[in-house]
Amino acid sequence: MTRRFALTWDYRCPYGRIAHDHVVTGLRGGADWDVTFLPFSLGQSHVEPGMPNVWDAPETDSGILALQVGIAVRDNQPHAFVDLHRALYEFKHALGGDIRSRESLANVIRGCGLDADAVFAEVDSGRPLATIAREHTQYANSHQVWGVPVFVVDDKAVFVRLLDRAEGDEALAINTIERILDDIDWPILNEFKHTSVPR
Repeated sequence: MTRRFALTWDYRCPYGRIAHDHVVTGLRGGADWDVTFLPFSLGQSHVEPGMPNVWDAPETDSGILALQVGIAVRDNQPHAFVDLHRALYEFKHALGGDIRSRESLANVIRGCGLDADAVFAEVDSGRPLATIAREHTQYANSHQVWGVPVFVVDDKAVFVRLLDRAEGDEALAINTIERILDDIDWPILNEFKHTSVPR
C-alpha cells in the first residue's frame, strides 16, 4: 500500500540533507511512497516579530534563492526534481557551494540536464517565492512545523534527525524511512531523544 507523507526542506540544513538522501534513495529504489516535498524557510523561522518576512525581502536570506529553484523544478518538471534536489544538497554540503549565487546554481541545474534560463525565468516570475510563502505558512499554522526535516503524516508532524546518509543503499534507505513512518503512526509515542549523540 502506498504510504503518503510530506517532508520539509531547506538546502542549508545538514540534517535535511541526510533525511532527503534516504527519501530520494528509497524512491529511486522503488519505494511505494507518495512524497510531497515541502519548502520551509529556516530564515523565516528566525524572523523577529515586526521584521519583514523573508518573502518580502528575499535578498536578505541566504537560502531562499535555492529554495525557489527547487520549487520551480518541483512544480514544472517534477520528473527531474529528485535529481536536482539531491544535486543541490550535495552542492551545498559536499562541495561547500554558494547557494546564493545564480551562476553557481545555474551550473548545478545544467549538470542535471535542465535549462537554467528557463528555471530562472520561472523564479523571476515570482511564482516559486509565492509558493514558498504559502506552503511554509500553511504548515507552520496547521501542524506547528518549525524546522527541517519534519515529516508530516496526516495530522502529525515530527522532526527527525538522522546521523548517517543512505550512501546509495536502497534497502537501508527504504527501511529507515519505513521505520520512521511506523514510529509516527505509533499513537502513544510522543518523544524519543538520546541525551547524547549515539555512536
